[in-house]
Amino acid sequence: MSTVDSFGAKGVLDVDGTEYEIFRLNTLEGAQKLPYSLKVLLENLLRTEDGANITSEHIEALAGWDPEAEPSIEIQFTPGRVIMQDFTGVPCIVDLATMREAVADLGGDPARVNPLAPAELVIDHSVQIDSFGSRESIERNMDIEYQRNGERYQFLRWGQTAFDDFKVVPPGMGIVHQVNIENLARVVMTREVDGVLRAYPDTCVGTDSHTTMENGLGVLGWGVGGIEAEAAMLGQPISMLIPRVVGFKLTGEIPAGATATDVVLTITEMLREHGVVGKFVEFYGEGVGAVPLANRATIGNMSPEFGSTAAIFPIDDVTLDYLRLTGRSDEQVALVEAYVKEQGMWHDPAEEITFSEYLELDLSTVVPSISGPKRPQDRISLTDAKAQFHEDIKNYATHVDEDVTAGNSADDASAQSFPASDAPAYSPGDQQTEADRPREHHAYAENGRPTKQVPVSMPDGREFELDHGAVSIASITSCTNTSNPSVMMAAAVLARNAVEKGLKAKPWVKTSIAPGSKVVTDYYEKSGLVPALEELGFYIVGYGCTTCIGNSGPLEEEISQAIQDNDLAVTSVLSGNRNFEGRINPDVKMNYLASPPLVIAYALAGNMDFDFESEPLGQDADGNDVYLKDIWPEPAEVQKIIDASIDTEMFTREYGTIFDGDERWQNLDTPTGKTFEWNPQSTYVRKPPYFEGMTMETTPVEDISGARVLLKLGDSVTTDHISPAGSFKSDTPAGQYLIANGVERKDFNSYGSRRGNHEVMIRGTFANIRIKNQLLDGVEGGFTRDFTQEGGPQAAVYDAAMNYQQAGVPLVVLGGKEYGSGSSRDWAAKGTSLLGVKAVIAQSYERIHRSNLIGMGVLPLQFPAGESADSLNLDGTETFAIEGVTALNEGTTPKTLKVTATKEDGSTVEFDAVLRIDTPGEADYYRNGGILQYVLRQIAK
Repeated sequence: MSTVDSFGAKGVLDVDGTEYEIFRLNTLEGAQKLPYSLKVLLENLLRTEDGANITSEHIEALAGWDPEAEPSIEIQFTPGRVIMQDFTGVPCIVDLATMREAVADLGGDPARVNPLAPAELVIDHSVQIDSFGSRESIERNMDIEYQRNGERYQFLRWGQTAFDDFKVVPPGMGIVHQVNIENLARVVMTREVDGVLRAYPDTCVGTDSHTTMENGLGVLGWGVGGIEAEAAMLGQPISMLIPRVVGFKLTGEIPAGATATDVVLTITEMLREHGVVGKFVEFYGEGVGAVPLANRATIGNMSPEFGSTAAIFPIDDVTLDYLRLTGRSDEQVALVEAYVKEQGMWHDPAEEITFSEYLELDLSTVVPSISGPKRPQDRISLTDAKAQFHEDIKNYATHVDEDVTAGNSADDASAQSFPASDAPAYSPGDQQTEADRPREHHAYAENGRPTKQVPVSMPDGREFELDHGAVSIASITSCTNTSNPSVMMAAAVLARNAVEKGLKAKPWVKTSIAPGSKVVTDYYEKSGLVPALEELGFYIVGYGCTTCIGNSGPLEEEISQAIQDNDLAVTSVLSGNRNFEGRINPDVKMNYLASPPLVIAYALAGNMDFDFESEPLGQDADGNDVYLKDIWPEPAEVQKIIDASIDTEMFTREYGTIFDGDERWQNLDTPTGKTFEWNPQSTYVRKPPYFEGMTMETTPVEDISGARVLLKLGDSVTTDHISPAGSFKSDTPAGQYLIANGVERKDFNSYGSRRGNHEVMIRGTFANIRIKNQLLDGVEGGFTRDFTQEGGPQAAVYDAAMNYQQAGVPLVVLGGKEYGSGSSRDWAAKGTSLLGVKAVIAQSYERIHRSNLIGMGVLPLQFPAGESADSLNLDGTETFAIEGVTALNEGTTPKTLKVTATKEDGSTVEFDAVLRIDTPGEADYYRNGGILQYVLRQIAK
């Protein structure tokens, strides 16, 4: 907390008789002209100024922000709270649990280890659609979920009871971002500091890429990796550059026939065309007030797909109305209004704000759309969908399409977010590539397209023919849309209209609804529209991310076999936010994003080779053709049903017990006590070795000598190369470990689900099947040369690293440009450290991964400008020495370190590597062996 107040900003705000300490922005010249998002950052710096990591110079630089400048000034941002989901959040809680034991070992009270900023974890990433098409599906899917994930859930339930300021939303309650906007988000936070009640803007980082959904509420935050999240939980700031801010002006209103989903797909296309990687996007103008909060949240949710760090709306009456609707207290709403107006942060459409760049969208020009077949930015007007499909199918029906994300910075980061929803690692100043832009659209007149009709007979008597383009999955999924009553109710009304006309979903379509909160079910039931949805096969299958993160579950066996045997290019249609090839279901090549009503429409059509304007969906009882226009819901009727079906009591009832869980959760056999009872047989949750041998006093850092190269890598090595998140085979080190511990191949799950077990994760580090280690010729995958053995034979990276550790040999990694780009994945740094790597020497770094390496005690070094491993004739067989590290023990951070590489013939290559420890805080972390050790020593004092 702030120990300095250079600008006299500390003051008092009285709200209905309650006094709050605040830090006033009007004490700084220029603050009122800043965009809303930068005002939030400025208050953050004022409140946390400490004279060392956060100085008056940082504050003045932000207050005097130059919108034209390229990002270059680094600041330290301290989020107010942290939100997590179970895949990416488990390692954070594992580390906290391990810290408790370490404090006890150092003679301290383990109960002192708690999140210093409020932390909430929502379990939503593990439910899979194994069962569908019946009212029993949801219970079956939850039973299977608990069977698969019982160990992780026991651990999280222990954490729920053991830690202060940490809450867990159990399985089956909702999706993290929808729960956040409907309940957890404060908009303005309060906290007692030194006996005084302090008020400040709600800022929240999350271990999930789509944390930006909260931007719709005016809450500034974005997705981060696990190490940054742990830092924030433990009260440490996150390093960032002051960004460029893109002003996005909204005018007009959405026309009848178009939906919020169509708006967000249009905005995605526009922002990818413009290029907003690493930038803030802020919406402004007269049209903002006409955008409902749910639509704002839908737009904010897809910020990762735009490429932006955040996509935020300012606070206005629409925000306050939503807070009231969702059951926030009158006192909280009054505080939000008073605080925001006092600080000059209330949205005033007439106010002139300067942005770095400008865009504008007239909402009245938005048309019904879908995006696909493999990228969110490739929007297709519904009227062009059939013709575009005819072109696209040619790329799939004859061969597997090339990796669309290869070399595309924004696409690559988004694609890597499967299945764990890792946050993209964008930085201000990053540039998207030309390939990240939307493709050019053409309306093709030709009708020819590949066809391959395959008869399928099902055990229940269904018989049909499958062909290329068949819609095999139609899923209303993802908080992106299930948080939005306008599109959810439109889907239900369309279903009712379809049933009244006698229409049915095609028998090969796997249909599902997975809402992001139980409030959706409540208003569906009150509307009386559930029977119509179920008549078309759209039963509720669970409350979680499901299809949107690839948890679509298997297709029916006979359908799956027919697809595989005949190499059919079938499709999925989902109301999600990502659709990269192979990510939704292994049998499905082409994936399309669409609004919930269009998801149902495509289930009725049964194939992407369909023109809704000219082709009927079926016939009514009188034999008349029924077209989409005949069943499309009228916006006025949808709004009338919403008004009659949704009320505040639904939110207060469902969220009143959100942390309690069902009988499955309450009956979990859960350890108790201040420290966790680790199960030595667990293959999901194990105690990591970060604190073994640690003492209260720091051990002086040492120069590195006799180091060997574990990997020599090229440019654009991503965190997915370093630490994959998907499935793995039985012949990999991770697979062999699980088999040796009694786990059958079918129960491997994924790297993402086993992030709480360091034994699995270090075996997966540098194990991506596409990584190319230049120590080996023509070999891809997790292999290297092991120089502890005669002749340096080929070996698995993990096996070689363990041999080096046993021999006492430190390791280095040589990299190229943009080392550690892609998604922000904590195990890319944790695994590197646990393999014994003491330094990485690269040409340039992705900013977050560089910081994470320091956080795990690994030195990030940079080749001299214009130099590389190749230009210095380094082939990776050398032995390395790094001198000058010990200067850090004296409290100074040298700009360069001397590196000497000794070749096998005794000749040497010497160069001065740039030391990329960029802030005083990072130097403290490194001196302590890492961020966790630094915080632990602070707590244990």
